[in-house]
Amino acid sequence: MKLKLTLEYDGASFRGWARQPGERTVEGVVREALAAVYPSWEGLVVAGRTDTGVHATGQVASVDVEGGPPPERASEALNADLPEDVAVLRAEEMGAEFHARFSARSRSYRYRVLARPTRAPLEAGRVLWWPRPLDLEALSAAAALLPGTHDFRAFTPTGARYEVFRRNVNAAQWTVEGDRCDFTITAESFLRHMVRTLVGTMLESGPDAPDRLATLLLGRPRSEAGLTAAPWGLYLEQVEYDA
Repeated sequence: MKLKLTLEYDGASFRGWARQPGERTVEGVVREALAAVYPSWEGLVVAGRTDTGVHATGQVASVDVEGGPPPERASEALNADLPEDVAVLRAEEMGAEFHARFSARSRSYRYRVLARPTRAPLEAGRVLWWPRPLDLEALSAAAALLPGTHDFRAFTPTGARYEVFRRNVNAAQWTVEGDRCDFTITAESFLRHMVRTLVGTMLESGPDAPDRLATLLLGRPRSEAGLTAAPWGLYLEQVEYDA
């Protein structure tokens, strides 16, 4: 039976998704829960590997299981064996051809910024605190440049092993609610650190953000872009699939 698992997790105490020897990872604890619940399972894959400290509210994994509880009880059974900072929100039976990564049509991320002079202790590890003034008009104009296909090599680490740096962005925008200023972006796929470097570059560029971004999207080197924003402000929010 092929299961689609929709996951939520707090990335603060994990060294990212991917299993690593001697490190606490999201994949590692999910594998432990699967082993506790199902007599046999294999082929665990994820829609997008999150880095150390990155959160998820709508991560998707797929896995082949035998025995154990039926799909309608799978999330309850797995959550009983998962730690408090990971939860299976939904478990669904899918066709054998479903693949969490290769079947995905788009992925959506949210980056949360707290724009105010004083830090917020209750939001520590959940948002990027930005005490400097923000040029919201410039941020919005910069985000409006992103939809479409562009060369994002300026927004991934130098030496990243990609053959193609062009990515198609479906939507991107900044939204404001009180002191919160969130950047959301949806694309078919992303380069490593792409969202965090886009955010860092836009934030530090101030009123020059639109002009700077327009130049960088032509395929400029990483050295010309700005800082990579902290991981704890980033959330994998949703993965879309065909009906």
